[in-house]
Amino acid sequence: MKKDTIPKQEFLFGKRNYIIMLIGLAVIALGFILMAGGGSEDPNVFNPEIYSWRRIRLAPTLVIIGLGIEIYAIFANPKK
Repeated sequence: MKKDTIPKQEFLFGKRNYIIMLIGLAVIALGFILMAGGGSEDPNVFNPEIYSWRRIRLAPTLVIIGLGIEIYAIFANPKK
């Protein structure tokens, strides 16, 4: 049998780009995890935990940083 010779195609990004993308995705996921929870079971009871520093400042900052990391990973040139 004769094997078909298909030219080897390179990946769109380098290994370094994919690692940076994975780190950015982990930072975004951590930000969303920190935003979750803290509600009250009773809709008539106010729970001040919804306005905690973690949800108002830390979690959105992590999501924005993660998005910045993702953008950097996309535009970073792979090393040849």
